[in-house]
Amino acid sequence: MPVKVAEEWLNACAGCEISILNIGDALLDLLPELDFVHIPVLIDHKYYGQRGDKDTLEIPEAVVGIVSGGVRNEENIHVLEEMRAKTQILIALGSCAVHGGIPAQANMFASDEIFEWVFRGSPSTDAAPDPDHPNVPKWTAACQAADEVVKVDIAIPGCPPHPELIAEAITALLEGKTSWSLPEKSVCDTCPVIREEKSSEGPIKRCFENLEFDPEQGLDKMRCINEQGMLCLGPVTLAGCAGSSGAPRCVQARTACRGCFGPIRKGARPMVDMMGAMTSIGMDPKSLVDRRAIMNRYIGGHGNLRPLPARPVR
Repeated sequence: MPVKVAEEWLNACAGCEISILNIGDALLDLLPELDFVHIPVLIDHKYYGQRGDKDTLEIPEAVVGIVSGGVRNEENIHVLEEMRAKTQILIALGSCAVHGGIPAQANMFASDEIFEWVFRGSPSTDAAPDPDHPNVPKWTAACQAADEVVKVDIAIPGCPPHPELIAEAITALLEGKTSWSLPEKSVCDTCPVIREEKSSEGPIKRCFENLEFDPEQGLDKMRCINEQGMLCLGPVTLAGCAGSSGAPRCVQARTACRGCFGPIRKGARPMVDMMGAMTSIGMDPKSLVDRRAIMNRYIGGHGNLRPLPARPVR
C-alpha cells in the first residue's frame, strides 16, 4: 500500500516544491510508493472542505508530512501544528523551514518598524494604516524555523534543497528508517579550489566584482574565493548543495557560497566562526558591508538575528 504524504507551504516561495518536481525520473520510480493526499501548491485540496463547508482547518492524516517555509504569522502556526498532529514523521524542507531563510532577515527589526516602512515610509507606497481585517493573519513577533514551533524529525536545508536529497530522505523512510541527515562537513570540505591560506590585500570585494579564473580550466586551478578577497561562506556552511555532483553549486558557477545550507551542526554560530576564519587568512571583517545580515543571510531564526538595542545618545 502506498505511503500517504501530506505537504504544506508556510512563509514560502514554492522553490522547494519545484525541487520536488525536479527529482525527475527518480520521482517516477517513487510515485507508485507514495500517495500525496495534500499538497496545495500542486493539487487542489482546501483547508475547510472542498466546498468551504467546514469551520475547522482539516489536513488529511498521513505517514509523512513535508513543510516548506518559515513561520511568520498566526495562520502559519495553525497550519504547522495541524501538520504535526496529522503526520507521523515531519520533514522541514528548505532553508526557510529549517533556519528561517531569507524572510528571517526581518528579525533584525521590530514589527512596528517594518510596518511603518512598508505602509508609510516607502517612497513607492501611498501611506496607509496597518492591515486590520479578520481575514489577514496577525504577524508573529519573529520569523521562526519550523522546529521552533513543533517537533521536526528530518531537516533538509537548501535554497532550494537539491532534488537528490529529497529523494534520498523519502527513500530512507520507505525503507523503514525513521531518520535521515547530512554528514557534518563544510562546503570547503567538498571544494577543490587552490588554498594558500592568505588573502589578497585591501577591503573585502563586493559580489559584483569578477573572480580571477580561467574558464577553460577546472575548479582545481582556481584560487580559493576567500583568498581572492571576496566573502565565501563555505568554511561555516553545511555541505550537500550539489548532491552527488561534487563541487558546491555556487562555486561551480564561479561565485561565492552564500550559506544557504546553514550551519555545519546544530547550535553553531556561523557569524562568529566566519569572522575567525576570515582573520586567520588576513581578511578584515570590519570592511564587510552589513556583515550581520550577510553572515546570517539564511539563518535568522533560532535567535541568530534580532533587533539591536538602541545606542545611547552621546
